[in-house]
Amino acid sequence: MILLGIDTGGTFTDFIFKQDDTWDVYKIPSTPSNPATAVISGIEHLVRKEESRVIHGSTVATNAILEGKGAVTALITNRGFEDVIQIGRQNRGALYDLAYQRPAPLVPAHLRFGVGGRIGPSGEVVEDLNEVDVGHIIASLKEASVESVAVSCLFSFSNPDHERRIRQILSALDIPISLSHEILAEFREFERTSTTVLNAYVSPTMQTYIGALARYIGKDNLSIMQSNGGSILADTAMEEPVRTILSGPAGGAVGAYHVGSNAGYDRLITFDMGGTSTDVALIDGALPLTTESTIGAYPVKVPMIDIHTVGAGGGSIATIDAGGALTVGPESAGADPGPICYGKGHSVTVTDANLFLGRLLPDAFLGGKMKLHPERLQPHFEEMARTTGLSPTEVAEGILSVANATMERALRVISVERGYDPREFTLLSFGGAGGMHAVFLAKLLNIPRVLVPRHPGILSAIGMMMADVIKDYSQTVMMDPAGVDGHSISDRFQPLEKKGREDLADEGVDSDRVIIEKLLDMRYRGQSYEIMVPFGENVIDAFHALHEKTYGYSNPDKDLEIVNIRVRARGMKERPVLEKCRKGGDNPPSDASIGRAVVRFGGQGAQTRLLARDALCSGNRIHGPAVIVEYSSTIVIPPFAVGSIDDYGNVIIRIGDER
Repeated sequence: MILLGIDTGGTFTDFIFKQDDTWDVYKIPSTPSNPATAVISGIEHLVRKEESRVIHGSTVATNAILEGKGAVTALITNRGFEDVIQIGRQNRGALYDLAYQRPAPLVPAHLRFGVGGRIGPSGEVVEDLNEVDVGHIIASLKEASVESVAVSCLFSFSNPDHERRIRQILSALDIPISLSHEILAEFREFERTSTTVLNAYVSPTMQTYIGALARYIGKDNLSIMQSNGGSILADTAMEEPVRTILSGPAGGAVGAYHVGSNAGYDRLITFDMGGTSTDVALIDGALPLTTESTIGAYPVKVPMIDIHTVGAGGGSIATIDAGGALTVGPESAGADPGPICYGKGHSVTVTDANLFLGRLLPDAFLGGKMKLHPERLQPHFEEMARTTGLSPTEVAEGILSVANATMERALRVISVERGYDPREFTLLSFGGAGGMHAVFLAKLLNIPRVLVPRHPGILSAIGMMMADVIKDYSQTVMMDPAGVDGHSISDRFQPLEKKGREDLADEGVDSDRVIIEKLLDMRYRGQSYEIMVPFGENVIDAFHALHEKTYGYSNPDKDLEIVNIRVRARGMKERPVLEKCRKGGDNPPSDASIGRAVVRFGGQGAQTRLLARDALCSGNRIHGPAVIVEYSSTIVIPPFAVGSIDDYGNVIIRIGDER
């Protein structure tokens, strides 16, 4: 079996594969009209499909939500609660915008149906399900050509019988039906309903997409990356696609965590700049998990790696607004037509600005397999220069500065705004465009060093190869920790733990490779939100300590509440071994030098060394300015920085370090 990791992005689809103990990488432009086309094309180019085992991450579900291109979806709930997803919470997305309009829910009013029946908070049946009501809905669903149904009944997390019966009655429709107690067995009906609706909304799209890949590869040979940092088999992903919404960025975070730990850095700020967007995360010794994410304006309460995304990437389009100011993104040129320098585009992008300033080598892009066209850039930059009154070079540097400012704000959101000092972290840069911007961002944030791993443009795909098989389960319990003993809480975990072991066995994980992690969602009584606490001997003290760390204070005299219990079933996999590179001296070997070129920094042209990364050795030092090229990315070391190569081939760049 040949093992492949595949990450579909907005601009490129990335492949990493192992064949005969040799690892290699490959990139091709994505096919936005049908993302599966690029995936299948890449597999056919690299290996025979019958011999491949694929782990895949994709933005298909995310794009369906953000672009409003999901399925025609209906919602069935208790009578009187049909408008929960429209009422939502009282939070305003733009507090000072007097004309603010909340985005329309994914299910319009005429497709929201209420039925008779009620389950009480303890799971008791208050009113029997009115099956006649459910039967009457079938005609309306057919008339509206509904493609998917979300079912979210009150207190189904305590007793799911009504939801299960509704599915039985609707089964004749032969369309996907998402039940809230299977997607999210927790209280808070708005978030639970929103998450279930999102699952239903993307189910047909993901079933078509994953189904096409599964038929081509073989469903037992296809795994899908989840947003929580683990993988699952294709069948599971088609049933619960909401768990795959951030699968691509999650793969990058997993890869960054393992590469950084291997290099000796466990406090990382990850910076993943691709062609369409930039994803950032803060890793303080462990991958950060959250259950309070949103996609667009829609809450998603399944566990995800805590990743913050902004619309700034290599393909982000630069424009002049009505007031004459330069703006960059969030609109992207994507894979087609792409930046101007790709040969078809007509809108100036961040990639075009980097090439115009000499920071990209037109003949070395994708190892020389994709030629760039710098000759197409001059008239476009001259036109922007006339509009702004700047020189073409100032326009190009301005585009990069505006893009860097957007990404700097994103990095501050996950660090400074959460009480972390960026000076205590290493900026781990990856993505095809990350290496050209990372050092400038590190200087803006006073981050002392930047780590750029091998194959940075493929790291998300590499992370998918490193990901364990992970299944998350939760259950609302509403317990007072002071009033129950350890056995009572442990008994609550047992059904979830049992299901986790069974599901991992179905995923092909041997029992001796299963690890069960137990967590509690806890809060001070009266609080609106919880924090996750690892389950152990003294969870009360652990909660106070974690609350102090998170919010800067704790109140040991206040009553506590256990809201939810969580089980994370982890199937440990054998991960790829990171190879060491050959040793060398301070100076890079002669075969690493591929020439010199004039590159512009701060408005001035500077003679800059051009180096081939594959020829660099452990111990080599590179004083800026320098440009390091490799197949999947380009690294820019400005005049104020110094790079060095560590034992694993990572480029470690220090700001102003001349030692």
